[in-house]
Amino acid sequence: MATVILGGGIIGTSIAYYLSESQPAENIHVVDSSSKLFCSASGYAAGFMARDWFAPSLAPLGDLSFRLHETLAAENGGAEKWGYMKGSALSLGVAKKKGGKRGDDWLRTGTSRAETAAGSEQSISEPPSWLTRQHGAEVEKISEDDDTAQVDPLRLCSFLLDACMERGVKIHNPAKATSLAPGENGAVTGVKIENLETKAETIIACSNLIICAGPWTQRVIQELFPIAKVSLPIYSLAGYSLVLRSPRYTVEHEQTTYKGRSQALFTTYPPSCGFCPELFSRQGAEVYIAGLNTTQIPLPERADDYHKSMEQKEMDRLKAVSVRLLGKLAEGSSEATDEITNIDDLEVLREGLCFRPASERGTPFVGKIEDDLLGGVKAAGGVYVAAGHGPWGISLSLGTGKVIAEMVRGVTPSADVSGLGV
Repeated sequence: MATVILGGGIIGTSIAYYLSESQPAENIHVVDSSSKLFCSASGYAAGFMARDWFAPSLAPLGDLSFRLHETLAAENGGAEKWGYMKGSALSLGVAKKKGGKRGDDWLRTGTSRAETAAGSEQSISEPPSWLTRQHGAEVEKISEDDDTAQVDPLRLCSFLLDACMERGVKIHNPAKATSLAPGENGAVTGVKIENLETKAETIIACSNLIICAGPWTQRVIQELFPIAKVSLPIYSLAGYSLVLRSPRYTVEHEQTTYKGRSQALFTTYPPSCGFCPELFSRQGAEVYIAGLNTTQIPLPERADDYHKSMEQKEMDRLKAVSVRLLGKLAEGSSEATDEITNIDDLEVLREGLCFRPASERGTPFVGKIEDDLLGGVKAAGGVYVAAGHGPWGISLSLGTGKVIAEMVRGVTPSADVSGLGV
């Protein structure tokens, strides 16, 4: 049975990875419109992962995925190949956790993700060496040991893609699914694909269709199933990011001071910046900073058009906060007052803007779409969706890939995702 996966980000690639373990890989096709894969959230995300920072309906998938990340790294040299590191989560100036039912209230209200942390606050004696001390703010540990981890998502995606291609999975990009090829009784027998460079069209035989196109998912459904009754309220959450190097976080710090463990810092400082910065130490003496998010940037036609949407003034705003939190404390400045002046001695390795698929209900859609919701159009095996993971796409990727692969195979999923259906 042939499977066509629409969307070649980390979710689609994870599905292909687990599906190709038990299904002939040459019958698995991944279709993506970008000329270069992983040029949006899959490649530009922070790569922070948590075991149990999720709402009840999402918790089983979160736990499964966290364990799969650990196993994949242990069996394939993930520490060296994609920077897999266990770590700790810290907070700086974050309000006490509110314990909201959804678990994603911070995303909708612009507060801190630390409010969803599962661990209890514990004061620590020494904040990270790469953090400039902030007046009146204490750093607290908010996760249990080994319940958070870190990866370089681009390197992880590249590993998964290489493994899929070595097995024989077919990758089509830049390409777009333009229509479905109907057979008898309206059943889908194939998907018509257009190469966006050559404009050549081909039909790929299809028994199972999986739609995991991130924030473009609803658009894909509307184009392929124009009379479908299903509407997935997934919106685009654009986020700016920087990857930096600091003299206060070197390879020696990483290996000796922190013993190869990462640190994730969630903060509401400085209060005047207007957003809640998130900082992550990553392998290779990198520090990733994000938190400046917006829903006001229109979703580009293709992921690799992201650079056209980037506003330099917003990137400069993130850089200024980076210097405030990570820069060298200038002579004459005092940690005992708010009159802090920092010197910008940071090296910018990469600027980024990515579009994350967030769902209005606060949890992703993971499961099969029933035929009646598709306006009577059906595929022999089924039509599945995996989208709306918000800022947790990297953390939930492997679990989502395994669960969808199991659904396609007709076996009981390894995690209860009944609360994530369409």
